[in-house]
Amino acid sequence: MKKFAFTLMMLITSLNLFAQNNDIEMADALRSNGKIYIVVICVVIILVGLLIYLFTLDRRLKMLEKKKSDKN
Repeated sequence: MKKFAFTLMMLITSLNLFAQNNDIEMADALRSNGKIYIVVICVVIILVGLLIYLFTLDRRLKMLEKKKSDKN
């Protein structure tokens, strides 16, 4: 049964690969218009915002843990 499930999973995965096309028209259009840089900048801004949020959240949690350990 394991071999059958594994074979079926590999077959489904390989079928998905045949369906993909190597031509990425959207990226080519964005690159030719110069808008790809706007997309990259937006992605970088979002990632930087998430990292800043995570660092501040970590700092707050450390302060709360320190207060809790000092209280006990």
